[in-house]
Amino acid sequence: MFNETNPSIEKPLIMTKLSKLKQYLKYLKELQASSIEEFSSDFKTSGATERYLQVAIECIIDIGNEIISSLQLKRPERYRDIPYILAEEKIVPKKFSETVATMISFRNLLVHDYGSINLNLIHEFLKTKLVDFDQFAKYIAEWLEKKGKEFNRRKRHLTLHNSKRKPAKQ
Repeated sequence: MFNETNPSIEKPLIMTKLSKLKQYLKYLKELQASSIEEFSSDFKTSGATERYLQVAIECIIDIGNEIISSLQLKRPERYRDIPYILAEEKIVPKKFSETVATMISFRNLLVHDYGSINLNLIHEFLKTKLVDFDQFAKYIAEWLEKKGKEFNRRKRHLTLHNSKRKPAKQ
């Protein structure tokens, strides 16, 4: 699909996922106010936190996969590889890619080891890691803006180049 950023980048899809991520973060920030005692004793609070953390991390995975697919980069063997591929393309900083990979590993705990996961660990993640979601969204938005400017420069260059051509004689 062609769009203003790049003919191969699905900017509307990425923006929709970023919007969902921000929505989930809003809910998580409300849940962040709970103490560990309240969190541990209230199944609704802990259950909602688990679910919103899971879907927020899945937004990161989806955004990363969409960028990788759109740019036809090497396919990740597992979800944890996504941030490293984005770092290779300078979409996110290399140091930050490890942070995102850790978040993805945490999502795997939520999805696959839900029966044995420690509520203290979830609460600690909630209290300390939400800023990383905001940072990821910022990096992606900056990258999209940069790609949009590059595309507009190329488009102007082509327009100028084509307007300088003399019309063909008939």
